[in-house]
Amino acid sequence: MSQRITVMLVDDHAVVRTGYRMLLGQSARIDVLCEAENGEAACQLYQEWQPQVVVMDLNLPGIGGLAAARRIIGRDPSARILIFSMYDEPVYAARALEAGAKGYITKSSTPAMLVDAVLRVARNETLVEPEIAQRLVTRRFSKEESSAFALDVLSAREFDVFCLLARGYSTRQAADELKLSFKTVSNYASLIKDKLNAQTNADLVLIAIQHGLIQY
Repeated sequence: MSQRITVMLVDDHAVVRTGYRMLLGQSARIDVLCEAENGEAACQLYQEWQPQVVVMDLNLPGIGGLAAARRIIGRDPSARILIFSMYDEPVYAARALEAGAKGYITKSSTPAMLVDAVLRVARNETLVEPEIAQRLVTRRFSKEESSAFALDVLSAREFDVFCLLARGYSTRQAADELKLSFKTVSNYASLIKDKLNAQTNADLVLIAIQHGLIQY
């Protein structure tokens, strides 16, 4: 029998992690070594356990999934991270791949796709869920994107905050969702508006629509 693939699960919901563990455990080739509920813990546990594949959510408390992926890969360029997210907008996949992730699939994908994605990432393949990949290619070559991605000026955490505000979250709600202080998110909101030349949250909504983050 070939060597089993070791995996770390990163999601802030214990019930969700339990479901992933049970699902991946059905494969004779996968062992779930450890679990983390936030980005900081993921970075620490990766150093301790050295899993072959990290299955990471984006929307995490603390530093967030994108920043955690960058930190892990910064310390170990050979790290293989699969982003498993609720977001199906191409910009999230683009940000994840730019951060160094090897794969991006959504939580609406089939159980078989998750297992296959883990196996492929373990082989050091790069993959994106097919529908998102097609939209990502279209977006890359769209004339509307010829000025490059304006959102690239945002840090990983600023991007998280931006997406929530653009979806109609108040600053307080965004703080609760990200498990950050109200003051911290307020500071992020101000920085985001400065970087994107936006005056109000309504301006952020318009920018999100222009970049395909939300549908109008």
